[in-house]
Formats: sequence, C-alpha cells, structure tokens
Amino acid sequence: MSRLDIKTPSRAQTVVEGLYRDMERRIAASPPGLCPVDMSLSFLQLCHAQTCGKCVPCRIGLGQLTLLINQVLDGEATMETIAIIEKTARSIVNTADCAIGRDAARLVVEGLEGFRDDYEEHVKHNRCLAGLQNPVPCVALCPAGVDIPGYMALVGEGRCADAVRLIRKDNPFPTACAYICEHPCEARCRRNMVDDAINIRGLKRYAVDHAGVVPQPECAPATGKKVAIIGGGPSGLSCAYYLALMGHGVTVYEEREQLGGMLRYGIPSYRFPREKLDAEIESILSLGIEVHAGVTVGRDIWLEKLEQEYDCIYIAIGAHQDKKTGIPGENSKNVISAVEMLRAIGDNEMPDFTGKQVVVIGGGNVAMDVTRSSIRLGADKVTCVYRRRQADMTALPDEITGALAEGAELMTLAAPVRIEADEDGAAKALWVQPQIIGEVDKAGRPRPGKAALEEVRIPADVIVVAIGQGVEIQGFDQAGVPIQRGAFVAGLSGQVRDMDSVFAGGDCVTGPATAIRAIAAGKVAAANIDEHLGFRHEITVDVEIPSPKLNNSPPHGRIDTTEREACERKHDFEDIECGLTQEGACAEAGRCLRCDHFGYGIFRGGRNEKW
Repeated sequence: MSRLDIKTPSRAQTVVEGLYRDMERRIAASPPGLCPVDMSLSFLQLCHAQTCGKCVPCRIGLGQLTLLINQVLDGEATMETIAIIEKTARSIVNTADCAIGRDAARLVVEGLEGFRDDYEEHVKHNRCLAGLQNPVPCVALCPAGVDIPGYMALVGEGRCADAVRLIRKDNPFPTACAYICEHPCEARCRRNMVDDAINIRGLKRYAVDHAGVVPQPECAPATGKKVAIIGGGPSGLSCAYYLALMGHGVTVYEEREQLGGMLRYGIPSYRFPREKLDAEIESILSLGIEVHAGVTVGRDIWLEKLEQEYDCIYIAIGAHQDKKTGIPGENSKNVISAVEMLRAIGDNEMPDFTGKQVVVIGGGNVAMDVTRSSIRLGADKVTCVYRRRQADMTALPDEITGALAEGAELMTLAAPVRIEADEDGAAKALWVQPQIIGEVDKAGRPRPGKAALEEVRIPADVIVVAIGQGVEIQGFDQAGVPIQRGAFVAGLSGQVRDMDSVFAGGDCVTGPATAIRAIAAGKVAAANIDEHLGFRHEITVDVEIPSPKLNNSPPHGRIDTTEREACERKHDFEDIECGLTQEGACAEAGRCLRCDHFGYGIFRGGRNEKW
C-alpha cells in the first residue's frame, strides 16, 4: 500500500472546472436590466453550494437567507422579512469562520443597501422595478445607443456606406469612434457566452475606411430658431450636428483656432490621424453650421450677451485645465502638464525631446499618450511613474503594453514626493517614495501606503504631469452657471438649474470621460433643446438591415486588429493600427448572434429606428 498518491483531478472535477469557465463567461455577458434581487439570490445559492459545512452561520445561515429571499420573489414576504434578511446577513458577516460565508452574506448586505427599493417593490406589489428597456446588450452599453448589430450586419454584406449612415443616426463621429473609442459595448457582448466578444470597434473602423465619402442627410426646413454652442469638441459638435439636421440655426464658439477639442488636443495623431479628424469635422460643418474660432466666452464675449442673441445655449467646453501634483519643485523649468504637451502636438508644434530623459507622472490613458508621444519626439529614455500597481492603472491594457513594446519603462508603487532642480531652476530629477499596497478602497482598488524603504531618485530632463484635467469655470461662474466640485451642474436632460435656456454636457459636467460619452451628451442636449424650443423633430435613417442567418454559432476565435511593428511605429506619428481585411471583417461580422432579432430583443422591435 502506497504512503502517498499523486493527486490528479477526477473526471467530475475536470468537468466542473469547465463549467466554472462557462459560468464566468455567462456572468460577464449578463445584460443590464436584470432583476437585482433574483441575481442576488442566484449568487447566494452558488455561494451556499461552496460551503464546507463546518460552521453554523455559513451552513445554516446561507440556507435561511436563500429561503427568505425566495419568499420575497414569490410574493410571500412582508416588510419585516426584509429586516430579518438584513439582520441575518449581518450576523453571518460577523460570525462565519471563513470568507465563504462572510463574503456571501456581504453580497446580500450590499444588495440591501444598493437596491432596497427593488426588495420593497417585490414585497408591496409583487413586481420588479428593473426593466429591459434596451434588451440588446451592446446597444444598451453604448452611451450613444448606436445600432451596433445593424451596422455589423451591413459590414458583413459589404454595405459600408450604409453602415456609416446608420451610425450617424446616433453618433456623428463614426470615424473618431472607429479609431479611439474604448468600446464599452464589448463588455457585455453575448458572444462572450460562446467564446469572446466581437471586435465591434474593428468592424466600425472597417466600415469607415471602406465607405468612401458618405453624403450627409438633408436638413429639415429652417425653424428660425438660433442656438449657440460654446465649445467645438465632440460634445459641442454632436449637439450642433443634430440641431442643424432639425433645421435650427447653429453657431459654434471655440476658444482654440481649430475645432475638435480633446479629439485634436488630447488624442495624438498616431491613434487618430489628423486628416481623418479634419474630414469628419468638415462633413459635420457641411450642414451649414457657423463657426467662430479663437473666441473665449468670458473674455471676448459674455454669456449674458449670448443669452440675448440666441434662443438656447449649449455649454460644452470640456476639461482642458491641467491639475497640479502639489509636490515641492513642480514649478521648476521643464515641468509641463500633459494638457500643455498634447495641445502643442495638436497644433503641430512638436516639442524637441531629442536625447532627453523624460519622466511621466500618472497611470491613465493620457499618461500613456504622453509617454508614447515622448518616445516619438526623440527622448532617450521615458519612464512612467505610478503610485499604484500596474493592475490598478486606469489606462487601457493595450495602451500599456503598446508603450512598453515601444521602449517605455514603467515604475509602479512609486509616489512622487518632490522635484529636484539645478541652480538655474530647471528640473533634473524626480524623487519618489516606494509604496506598499494596502486595503481596498470604496472604488475597489487597493490603497497604496508608504513602504519602509528609502526614497528613490529618478534623473529627468523633462517631467510631464498627467494626473487629470479640470474645467475652466472662469467667466461662467460670474454669469450664474451653478458650479459643484469644479464642474458645471446640469440635470440628466442637460438643462442647467435655474437657467431655462442654457444646457451643458460633456466633460465640463462629468469631468474627464470618454469621447463617446461626450457625444452622447451632445445628442441628449440636442433632443431636449429641440423640445424646449417647441419642436419634436425625429432623427431617422432609411437603411434596410439584412435579415439574420440561421446558424449554430460554433465557437470561433476573435479576429483582432494588428499594429505596425514597435521598432517602426515609435519613430513617427503615423497611424499605428492596421485595420481588418475584408476576409477578417466578414468573418468577425458573422460571429454576431443578432440579439436584435433573436431572443427578447425581437419583442421590442429589435432596434430604435428613430429618436
């Protein structure tokens, strides 16, 4: 008889491991709008199945919670039941031996704190507050509500121009989003249940690259109403675009000499070629939109005057003000902000970093943009310093790996403490304090804390601060625009409080966010300004969507876009990405499960044909 045996998983365990992976994909693909109480019960039942049975709080308590929540869903509970659920869950959190019981009960407590209204609605009326208002997951998660299954089907049929027309119904910047969108639509793609999310952005890029020149639709008859747009970025131009389609007279006031906002002054051309941006803006302006560039509201013209001259105003000035680190020495020479650097690059005024050591402070997408731009500007060495771990960086993983492939260095768990300057006041080094990761904060990220290590000196000829942007409120606060935490206050409709004819949206309201969110804000503002002016114009498109093909959806690998070789692309600002081929685009479009037709989507017509 053997003393020891080699441990090998049983057939049952092997199958269970596969089921775990399948369940992970299913959870990742959960559409928004599901009943939170029902989902909470499902998670609880899974947790109960994991209990070892040793301690009573876990073995018995989780079972009792399951019974109580079932009563809520079955319409057999009272308000007292909810109180018992909360008391029981908190007791398990405090008494369970291990994380299996504690964390399971914590999920219930967090649910009660986060969606108690749903529990009460089930008790009082035997119904759920949640509703599948937009049953197609990718459409629901696109801030602008673009008909994604529709344009992917069109791409699969080779109808790229129609795909662009369909996108424009909800997003006037199809090219910009095809190149730089962070594609939140892919997060809950139902294809995740089978293999992997569809390369939605890649298909959009294929459409815009192969559509040719797509004429804009005809504008509605002139209404005689005039609207001023303050800010020529993605939000302002989106609002201007739809208002012009509705027949309103639109005038854009832009502080810079060129339109585009952060698309021009925040996104380097290697990610979004300038000729593509210029062509898209020119197409939008072709609707008859008037532009006054180089005009600053609050200096060259006052908001009060615009209120007198126009029927409505939309404020979309973005967030272009840099933020300070607050460390000693940050006012030294050669310490610049990411906003300042990217703005110069956007105006084609390229800084000369030849042979210099550049240190970038920050861990977001902007930090990656200036890191990769510094390499292209001739820097001898570029180091990105971040106070948390690489896993905690807010930059897209592709941006981080791209920067590392191009030769950048990443120093994590290093908090800047001071900047060392020479006798002429020029920065020559950044001193950082090593950090140790600690407890998780409310946002779900572990907090860094000071480690028991000596400070580290990083030589630097140029230091770029990329820790966020703020809103330039000067001039607007004096005009009575409400300000809270450094941003304008506006409702979900975009309307500014106590200013009936003034609307605001984009980064100046939300703080720095994505281009697609800014575009969505412009779309929302346009619809509500139109209604405020006494109209109800509809934005439609006459594109026939191909019928879905019946197939068994066998697993199929995702076809990704590729990039030029790092050794080549790091020397210029030319487009780094290689789009999909025709073969790849057709194959990827064919992976779409057509949630707009199959399943619940068909009950709601599958799509919003107008807004």
